[in-house]
Amino acid sequence: MAVLERIEDEMNKLSFLEKGSQEYAVTRNYLDWMSSVPWGVFSEDKLGIKEARKILDRDHDGLDDVKERIIEFLAVGAYKKEVAGSIMLLVGPPGVGKTSIGLSVADAMGREFYRFSLGGMRDEAEIKGHRRTYIGSMPGKFVQALKEAKTSNPVIMLDEIDKIGASFRGDPASALLEVLDPDQNFGFLGHYLDLRVDLSKVLFICTANQLDIIPGPLLDRMEIIRLSGYITEEKMTIARNHLWPKSLQKAGLTKSQLKISYAALRLLVEGYAREAGVRKTEKHLLKIVRKAVVRFLEDPELRISVTVKNIEEFLGKPFFKKQSLITGIGVITGLAWTVLGGVTLAVEAAAVERDGGGFKQTGQLGDVMRESSEIAYSFLLSNAKGYGIKDTFFQDHFVHLHVPEGATPKDGPSAGVTMASALLSLGLGKKMKHNLAMTGELTLTGKILPVGGIKEKVIASKRSGITELILPEANRDDFDTLPEYVKEGFEVHFAERYDQVAKVVLSALNGGGDVV
Repeated sequence: MAVLERIEDEMNKLSFLEKGSQEYAVTRNYLDWMSSVPWGVFSEDKLGIKEARKILDRDHDGLDDVKERIIEFLAVGAYKKEVAGSIMLLVGPPGVGKTSIGLSVADAMGREFYRFSLGGMRDEAEIKGHRRTYIGSMPGKFVQALKEAKTSNPVIMLDEIDKIGASFRGDPASALLEVLDPDQNFGFLGHYLDLRVDLSKVLFICTANQLDIIPGPLLDRMEIIRLSGYITEEKMTIARNHLWPKSLQKAGLTKSQLKISYAALRLLVEGYAREAGVRKTEKHLLKIVRKAVVRFLEDPELRISVTVKNIEEFLGKPFFKKQSLITGIGVITGLAWTVLGGVTLAVEAAAVERDGGGFKQTGQLGDVMRESSEIAYSFLLSNAKGYGIKDTFFQDHFVHLHVPEGATPKDGPSAGVTMASALLSLGLGKKMKHNLAMTGELTLTGKILPVGGIKEKVIASKRSGITELILPEANRDDFDTLPEYVKEGFEVHFAERYDQVAKVVLSALNGGGDVV
């Protein structure tokens, strides 16, 4: 009703204006937008769970826990015959399929899809629109989305919500608070239209690489779904079913012209593309295709089969070796979470004889990791005798703790246990077996605190060939809820205090293999 009244008022106003005047152009443009917004037009949702599961499985291999969560969300909508008031946030490393999941959800529901990136957005007018005071003013992205979708209930994807900016022009993150609140967005008021627009039927799907830089009030309005990355078998399945056919299609080749063996695909994933996502895998597949096309131009009748024996002709030497973990006295493999997924992280400790001892850390450590190292040093210093280290070891040696790749800044509260174990290995002068990794934060009293990113860290361990893990007892539930195919092949020790970690570490040190 308010919309019709506003249109009538603007039409009456237009009839009195000169066609060549600036006000005429502004009013005409406003009426164009008013008539383009699909007021009260809704597409009919397809809420069949079987069809939705089929579409998700067709478009994505792996991610079973994520797909199950989306199915649950659609099931609730099917049960109450309406999907509304939901904002999902897909969080994960680059290249794991966050954007394509949004496309699949829209396809499964039969809704129109509109995507725009918030990365680097610094102007509040992008969200709420410009004020209607000059030529060229426009409504915000959400009204534009409704116009393009021609329905009032599309799926709108807000990409890179963690990279939104702020400047003297305003704070777009604050402007999003009204949009992404199911209790408020039924009456979203933009600066341009200056009319209430109902966004409550829109399904918002946001994507991000990390959560810690998203403003708290904005994060509180969204339901978080984590995508942790892929293990080798999942990446191979994705490459075989999706990436390889897509790469061949881009070059206009057929499967009979260019083939890649299963073993070569595994070598590509393990030796050239160990990242959490599959973008590097796709890039290397495209590299193979490009080099093959050059050969086909020279000999059109040629048929090429890429195998383990000739893959280096296409990709060069592998970047990653089978056993890439560093081993030695005072060297322990830790587990870390990064924006790009989970990674293994070596911690090295060395000692030089010097009266009075001393301690220093290197490796671009942030304040949190620097404190963790000092806690680990103090803990071992005060408990050295109990772990079999000579009473005077730390008084007679200057200890240097280093985390390799010094050009890369590192920080986070999960390295204390690893650093203490490196110092323990150094103090005993024994090397630990290479296939053991650990994570956890340590207190001065020896208590082990829980850490985040357990799934990412376990997947990173699997990619690196690690078979034995030490995790905080408080993270037992996080590990138990992981899919079976992720947990498979691991021997896991859960520790509440460092004494329990020391038992495993000392067993590894004294177990025969790799002990000096």
